[in-house]
Amino acid sequence: MRKTIAIMITATTYGTWMRGDRRGWIDKGVLKPQNETLEAHDRQRQQHETFRFTKDQLLEIGAMMGKSLIERQHHKILALTIQPDHFHLLVGATFVEVSEIAKCAKEAVRYGLRPGRPIWTKGYDKRYCFDLQALETRINYIEAHNTRMGWLAKPWDFICSYGD
Repeated sequence: MRKTIAIMITATTYGTWMRGDRRGWIDKGVLKPQNETLEAHDRQRQQHETFRFTKDQLLEIGAMMGKSLIERQHHKILALTIQPDHFHLLVGATFVEVSEIAKCAKEAVRYGLRPGRPIWTKGYDKRYCFDLQALETRINYIEAHNTRMGWLAKPWDFICSYGD
């Protein structure tokens, strides 16, 4: 088995990506097509309004997330973007379970904002990097989100390079 060198985690905010979504959705690791009936059913079941961060919150949220991941789990954060409806996080290889990394990232924001309602959807997506090309592709993908927001590619000083 190839050695994992990094892990990318993606999570969406509450109500922004439902089963049946036109962009596709995952069920048990399989990409599924749009299903308007299923999406409408899930929207009706929502107990809260869809949650999105405001643009002026995003850098602060990234700082909350980074601080928690570094202090609590000692991660090397290779790339991070916080968007109004999702985040992408790339951490170096670790023995910490991916579920615990995602939980730490999400909980840091929930604790920091204390919104009194759900912020995140359940679950997350994970992608493993097994070589430098995959790592570079994911870093570029995440950093492009940041530059489209008008930020530096690495807007937080805790982001490090692979091998640091």
